[in-house]
Amino acid sequence: MSSGNRSEEAVDVQKSYEVRTYGCQMNVHDSERLSGLLEDAGYVRAPEGADGDADVVVFNTCAVRENADNKLYGNLGRLAPMKTKRPGMQIAVGGCLAQKDRDTIVKRAPWVDVVFGTHNIGKLPVLLERARIQEEAQIEIAESLEAFPSTLPTRRESAYAAWVSISVGCNNTCTFCIVPALRGKEKDRRTGDILAEIEALVAEGVSEITLLGQNVNAYGSDIGDREAFSKLLRACGKIEGLERVRFTSPHPRDFTDDVIAAMAETPNVMPQLHMPMQSGSDSILKAMRRSYRQERFLGIIEKVRAAMPDAAISTDIIVGFPGETEEDFEQTMHAVREARFANAFTFQYSKRPGTPAADMDGQIPKEVVQERYMRLSALQEQISWDENKKQVGRTLEVMVAEGEGRKDGATHRLSGRAPDNRLVHFTKPAQDVRPGDVVTVEITYAAPHHLLAEGAPLAVRGTRAGDAWEKRTTAAAAKPAGVMLGLPSIGAPDPLPAAAAPACGIGSG
Repeated sequence: MSSGNRSEEAVDVQKSYEVRTYGCQMNVHDSERLSGLLEDAGYVRAPEGADGDADVVVFNTCAVRENADNKLYGNLGRLAPMKTKRPGMQIAVGGCLAQKDRDTIVKRAPWVDVVFGTHNIGKLPVLLERARIQEEAQIEIAESLEAFPSTLPTRRESAYAAWVSISVGCNNTCTFCIVPALRGKEKDRRTGDILAEIEALVAEGVSEITLLGQNVNAYGSDIGDREAFSKLLRACGKIEGLERVRFTSPHPRDFTDDVIAAMAETPNVMPQLHMPMQSGSDSILKAMRRSYRQERFLGIIEKVRAAMPDAAISTDIIVGFPGETEEDFEQTMHAVREARFANAFTFQYSKRPGTPAADMDGQIPKEVVQERYMRLSALQEQISWDENKKQVGRTLEVMVAEGEGRKDGATHRLSGRAPDNRLVHFTKPAQDVRPGDVVTVEITYAAPHHLLAEGAPLAVRGTRAGDAWEKRTTAAAAKPAGVMLGLPSIGAPDPLPAAAAPACGIGSG
């Protein structure tokens, strides 16, 4: 994490913070930046389960998930009495809902101190300080990106895996999505900056990266290079020490043969693809302003499987879009049977204020949407189970994860991800194994959403990523209880040093 230009001046008060994240992976990545900014300014992270018992509570919001605003105001309401009892406590609201609602947030929750948007997350420490000094709410919503998020300090949640943004914004006009209005037009990072960040992360011990973008495979549209994304994937394959590369989410419109070839021919690009279909009906896809049709989508799936027979493909599907007939829905069911997704994130359509679809004729009754949703879920559950059963008997390399298996303690197992991103629970080996290390296991049982390896692991490989996890854990245990609060500096933080990875945008492009 960059140290920035933090002032040496400090006050004798220890300040804690908590960041609550809602929505897509882009928000998760932004929250790592928000945590980094706050720690760079001298704040310390509140203990797990603090539940608002912190000096600064930041909400990084989503405007796409159902009832997002009700959930936000409900959570803000629960913090109001806590703030009354805790002098100096501050509450900040950022993210897509902040970009969308702006002044409404402070009107409905006047105890909020800071409202900031998706384009100016780097201003958070300064806005908090200004609100404290002026004793009034600070609302600052930039209309365009001020600094690419990856230039900001970071507190990564994982020592062994990292998100890397390659673009922000979206140039599509899907009628169900408000993301382009909130994140802005697509803006690409320079390839050299992306690769420099990845190399710096690998030098810190990271062995898996996920390339992020609202429409990740449209990368290069700024410079008119339609093969820029495939070139980026191939360049990632040349970075020594980088074991796994993933990306999310691509759009079928921009998914070209050179990307498939790059995936198949670059050993560290994983055989995994999340590509949102949204509907299998051509007429509904047209109403959604999706620029492909069922035949085109299934054709991509066929090409991916021809190049990578073991690839696991997942998707997003919306059920009950305005005007969807039973015939339209049956086309979606047909496409799901043909595509045989490893898993699918299915959503019941609900109106999103500010989107064209919210005002369309033919809104589907809730009970009809629910019934179709249940049929689709049952079909996909069976397909997921059938596809997972094909893994039984296979020998897989699993990267040990942290916090993936909620029952691991009771079952004496550990958990991790296979190359195709399937979740694997495996018997704990006799020797020590750390998150980021790699174990080789034989799959003995399949459930719809996970695999089991019940025998002893066939091999255990310690990794630099495991070393990084151990170093971080040891440092956290030895860290003093608090730090002095340094006043945040104004201006861009230091750049990264040069080196010698649901229903919107990300996950649903």
